Amino acid sequence: MAAVATCGTGAGSTGSMVAAGSKNNVTSFQRRGPRASGSDSSYSRLVSIAGTRPSVRNGQLLVSTGLPALDQLLGGGLAVGTVLLIEEDKYNIYSSLLFKYFLAEGIINGHTLLVASAKEDPADILQELPAPLLDDNVKKDFDEDACNHKTAESNIKMKIAWRYQLLPKMEAGPVSSSRFGHYYDASKKMPQELIEASKWHGFFFPEKSSSTLNIEPCSLTHGYIKLLQFIQNTIYEEGFDGSNPQKKQKNILRIGIQNLGSPLWGDDICCTENGNSHSLTKFLYVLRGLLRTSLSACMITMPTHLIQNKAIISRVTNLSDTVVGLESFIGSERETNPLYKDYHGLIHIRQIPRLNNLIYDVSDVKDLAFKLKRKLFTIEGWRGRSFPNLKI
Repeated sequence: MAAVATCGTGAGSTGSMVAAGSKNNVTSFQRRGPRASGSDSSYSRLVSIAGTRPSVRNGQLLVSTGLPALDQLLGGGLAVGTVLLIEEDKYNIYSSLLFKYFLAEGIINGHTLLVASAKEDPADILQELPAPLLDDNVKKDFDEDACNHKTAESNIKMKIAWRYQLLPKMEAGPVSSSRFGHYYDASKKMPQELIEASKWHGFFFPEKSSSTLNIEPCSLTHGYIKLLQFIQNTIYEEGFDGSNPQKKQKNILRIGIQNLGSPLWGDDICCTENGNSHSLTKFLYVLRGLLRTSLSACMITMPTHLIQNKAIISRVTNLSDTVVGLESFIGSERETNPLYKDYHGLIHIRQIPRLNNLIYDVSDVKDLAFKLKRKLFTIEGWRGRSFPNLKI
């Protein structure tokens, strides 16, 4: 495939684009004048994209995951040109919700969506996206939750281990809707007019499959080939790679891939302990090459709990930039354990990318739990510390 050739050449192109743009930046001793709105300014092309901001750590362009608490845990957001792997919970309840938050954030910011699934029709997925919350409503929900837990927290405060007292402090309220990241009401659906006004591309594998196609031995599965071609065509035809400049203002392509690696995609890594992992790992390798050379960000959900071979999980992790695991309490002993009675599961930040380096970062914040309230999905320290706006 033509896409394979991009894998070895685009590893650092996204960071280079940001670095190139910063050359046009004025110093603090110069008066800022109005920047040209045309395509001549690389700097304006990057920072003027709605729903993005540069990382304070390395200048990398970031987008929100759709969950502000997760953005903070990942160092400010999801870097453009990278892959976020979500290890699905056992019953795929909460990972599916994070997947929808990611897509909903794209619609609110006017990003182009590419939704791929072998299980659900992408059009049906979009109909289930949560509705955005107004700032006043978000603050009210946080205030009510704080009031309900005020007494309980005061009783257990002296019992919290000293290391939990050293965790970073949180802001009192949510961020403004005009800033980076939004909150969503899980109990309501996104207004139909917002979905209709959005631009999206859907890939539903059962509609793309063909029993007459001949696949070469040790090659990618039919589903992965079709999906890579679909992603590649979308990136190139709409100018997200920069080689064919977009006629309108620069935009972000948000790619969401659901249940990758499951048997529904024609992959056998979840069926046998010695399943062939070459197809999945090769897919991730080529995909990351496409992302590195384009203004795109990708979230993948994968049923890693079904993969029996731990070596395969290790390879998949190494081929992902950011890895977040969800562990639901449903059906486990922790569901009835009083220690976890206020939570629905644990969230594990397994890997944070250190772009343009050979190693990756590991989050310093451990022992995180999540709970799904009536409207909000929140992340907290499982000993009682809330992380709506955690700063690391």
